[in-house]
Amino acid sequence: MLSKKQQIIGLIICLVISFVVAAAGAVASIQAAEFYANMLQPQWSPPGWVFGPVWTVLYGMMALAAWLVWRLDGFIAARAALSLYLLQLVFNVLWSWLFFAWHLGALAFIDIVLLWVSILFTILSFRHHSKLAMYLLVPYLLWVSFAAVLNFSMWQLNPTILG
Repeated sequence: MLSKKQQIIGLIICLVISFVVAAAGAVASIQAAEFYANMLQPQWSPPGWVFGPVWTVLYGMMALAAWLVWRLDGFIAARAALSLYLLQLVFNVLWSWLFFAWHLGALAFIDIVLLWVSILFTILSFRHHSKLAMYLLVPYLLWVSFAAVLNFSMWQLNPTILG
């Protein structure tokens, strides 16, 4: 059984990992607002200011989900689930670089599809450790589903920019 101190340290580590990934993506997205505003967009595209708050909440929920899995079963027993979690974080941060920094629409789309699949497998894996952790990742999967369609649409509407 983990002590309260160990649980708090574990939660802090999960939050730090999650928000380091967010920060790495933010570095790639420094010019994102201007870049996003200057592209042709589908009519259903949300305003740029929506993304920051949504991602902030999602990163917090992701960290909490990982912490719940770790807290309940430990890293050794949950190694596969937590490894999937870390893998999806890699795809997550890579997308920002591919789309916003390097303007590679096709590769960004491939990456976001891989991200979606890795989130799905993470959810299925978390289900065996904590139902709450599983449910905490569902909004993330839904948002990435929307983002994948938006990525594809933006890439198709802006082939010279996102070639």
